[in-house]
Amino acid sequence: MSGLTDVPGVLVGHHERVGDGWASGTTVVLVPDGATGAVDQRGGAPGTRETNLLEPENLVQRVNAVCLSGGSAYGLAAADGVVRWLGERNLGFPVGAAPHEVVPIVPAAVLFDLPRSEWGNRPDASFGYAACEAAASGAVTQGTVGAGAGAAVGSLKGGIGTASEVVGVAGGVTVGALAAVNAAGQAVDFATGRPFAADHEVDGEFGARWPDRPGSVPPAATDLNTTIGVVACDAKLSKAEARRLAVAAQDGLARAVRPAHTMFDGDTVFALATGARELPAAAGSFADAQRAGALDMLCSAAARVFARAMVHGLLAATAAGGVVAYRDVWPEAY
Repeated sequence: MSGLTDVPGVLVGHHERVGDGWASGTTVVLVPDGATGAVDQRGGAPGTRETNLLEPENLVQRVNAVCLSGGSAYGLAAADGVVRWLGERNLGFPVGAAPHEVVPIVPAAVLFDLPRSEWGNRPDASFGYAACEAAASGAVTQGTVGAGAGAAVGSLKGGIGTASEVVGVAGGVTVGALAAVNAAGQAVDFATGRPFAADHEVDGEFGARWPDRPGSVPPAATDLNTTIGVVACDAKLSKAEARRLAVAAQDGLARAVRPAHTMFDGDTVFALATGARELPAAAGSFADAQRAGALDMLCSAAARVFARAMVHGLLAATAAGGVVAYRDVWPEAY
């Protein structure tokens, strides 16, 4: 399983600049056919766009893309490029009779990576557009790319990570996650070099020989951070049910980082449900319990895959913007 793009209909693209005074970028999760969208935000310092429309009581049910970007509040401009790309292809919420009369629905979140670049170097609309152009359904590039280009997790370099699994409901529902790992908390037990969520590994996916020694690590790169990401599945869910996926994915974040959801993090996880597979219908007490049980299995998977994505983001990262990577401190793990 390669990650978030194992969910049929989900594409991922990155665009970043690293070097010459830059360490920032943008990641776009495209769902050209649309998907039910939801969000869960925790921590005290969020940077978001178009999240209110994801509330279950509001009109719009489906989104066309999610934009994740570096650049703090400045980086929200990257979503403008995603909107333009989708609009050029007549993809969005219909507001008129003609095919081009649409409004693309693009929720977005940003992370704080400004110290990794020279001041003024941050993603703009061109980053979002370029990430859309690069979006594909194959294996997702991980590490110091896209929104993870300038990320840091505690004292170490963070990055993009992704993971997925198949849950045995409705004939097999795929649940995938993508995380831009950029937390104020630490992701590693520095006494042993072992990531906190290493026990979530499936089939040797991390490819690591975990060290058992302390590491010499500088102080945390910054107190201002925020992990952002997406969890997706191919089940047919309501907006309220999709939000439960996002809530559960935050549990995976908390398994991977200590502490999590601080006043200096704006941790935001979006959920997407493409609707290809039907869960048991809610009609009567027994059917309601069946559906709730199936949803609970998806939520448990969301926590696991997000935790695994966090570890992948840590391990795949390479040093940038003056922040050392895990591989620099414990090279014997690779």
